[in-house]
Amino acid sequence: MTANGWLQFAVYSMVLLATVKPVGAYMARVLEGESTWLDPVLRPCERLIYKLSGVKSDKEMNWREYAGSLLGFSAVSLLFTYVIERLQAYLPFNPQHLANVGPDLAWNTAASFTTNTNWQSYTPESTMSYLTEMAGLVTHNFYSATIGIVVAVALIRGIKRTRSGVIGNFWVDATRTLLYILVPACILYALALVAMGVPQNMHAYTVAHLLEQPNPAQPALTQTIGQGPVASQEAIKMLGTNGGGFFNANSAHPYENPTPFSNFLEMLSIFIIPAGLTYTLGRMTGSPGHGWAVFAAMFVLFTAGFAVCYWAESHPYNAIHGAAQAGSATAPAGNMEGKEVRFGIAGSSLFATITTDASCGAVNAMHDSFTPLGGMVPLANIMLGEVVFGGVGSGLYGMLIFVVLSVFIAGLMVGRTPEYLGKKIESFDVKMSMLYSLIFPFIILSLTAAFVLSPGIGLSSLNNPGPHGLSEILYAFTSGAGNNGSAFAGLNANTWWYNVMLGWDMLIGRFLMMIPVLALAGNLAQKKSVPPSPGTFPVNTALFAVLLVGTVLILGALTFFPALSLGPVLEHLLLKAGQLF
Repeated sequence: MTANGWLQFAVYSMVLLATVKPVGAYMARVLEGESTWLDPVLRPCERLIYKLSGVKSDKEMNWREYAGSLLGFSAVSLLFTYVIERLQAYLPFNPQHLANVGPDLAWNTAASFTTNTNWQSYTPESTMSYLTEMAGLVTHNFYSATIGIVVAVALIRGIKRTRSGVIGNFWVDATRTLLYILVPACILYALALVAMGVPQNMHAYTVAHLLEQPNPAQPALTQTIGQGPVASQEAIKMLGTNGGGFFNANSAHPYENPTPFSNFLEMLSIFIIPAGLTYTLGRMTGSPGHGWAVFAAMFVLFTAGFAVCYWAESHPYNAIHGAAQAGSATAPAGNMEGKEVRFGIAGSSLFATITTDASCGAVNAMHDSFTPLGGMVPLANIMLGEVVFGGVGSGLYGMLIFVVLSVFIAGLMVGRTPEYLGKKIESFDVKMSMLYSLIFPFIILSLTAAFVLSPGIGLSSLNNPGPHGLSEILYAFTSGAGNNGSAFAGLNANTWWYNVMLGWDMLIGRFLMMIPVLALAGNLAQKKSVPPSPGTFPVNTALFAVLLVGTVLILGALTFFPALSLGPVLEHLLLKAGQLF
């Protein structure tokens, strides 16, 4: 660990903090239908969209109508992407003449991008045509990010409103999010990436003839250099916390992440909307202090995760032999296995922590090559529900579930009905919160157990035996259910069983968990507001932030510690004892 590494963390944190209020305030204005500086250009477009699609923008929905619209839209867009993949060999914008995607992989990919997961069981540059990338995958990056944001805002409205049976209009919320937030930001972002050297074209791949030819009598050696509409995908992949790369190496590839500044910009863009939504929460509910308390809880968990990961990766890795890890004037100390020398250990540890705190999944280093404890941090981040800022929207509504549980626990401590921002938390609210909390570990642990106990299905895809192999399978289903998309790449998940079951894992982890959130929003919106009393537990204090952090950690530790103890913890102990490798 070096002063330079901590300086990177400090600069990143200060820039992130500076963006919270302006970004959050702007999103609140957009989603409350207030005027913005983009209105002269976008308001006519918005009205035209409503007219052409038949949307009644002044009609709001109850939570069931909202959920039905959301699920219907997602199902149709999933089918559309599946069809494009299956027919891409016959469709235009395929200069590499790539074949149709197989049925199980097409299902997995369509489910993956519909759910904001962007799990990729394939090599993108040799599997997906330009049309599939743009019309199938990139559009889903916009849609899935939009859905996460609108569900979070629907829950905020439920907290804010009193004696109301409605929580907004899904079609209006989605249209405004796309028009006023994601599309303008991604246009500017993509142009900045192009200026830094990220390709954005429709050319066929370049075939380069190598300068050195070992045998002149043999055919000339060549290298195929991929390119294409990279910048546009990179922008929404990061800003929408999607994570699916145009290239297999993802953000470790110089065409996706060419410079130190692009690396910093990509890390910032992962957190900028989730962090801003905490201020949106405070502004829309009339309690700015509560928004900052939620931000503080998220930031504490983020700092702890980075500190552990950076510490673990800065130490020598006993499994690596014959390579200097002590450090020198020209090389950093610690585990450089699987890391880009451009970013080093600090930059890789920070990126890994950020991308798994959020449901992004983009990587600039291979998490499978991290030390056992260093790799446990990305895995544990996802297991906490990715509520440490989290995905766009999903991080906030996931954390608000923990807020409800924290308030309920505080109410039990003092022996009175818990209250949250003027709403009494009753049995239905706790049931929906617990249902949300139980679906996640149930799907992860049950699928992991099933595949571990199936040698011909689950274990046959492993390249590593023992506790690391368990971690690879556990990471896959955790990443899928958490809609993250990163992986311990020692597992070959491009098999029929993994593709199909990971697809269902991702869909359950996304949409089955959204339904309790919307039901909670609808129930809270119907309640009357009660004034605070001397016994009301304040949710805008440091004490509340501490309670919230404790609730997140305790629930995650009690649920997943047994699995972690058999995976990365056991691997670390065996490594230290010299019994591994």
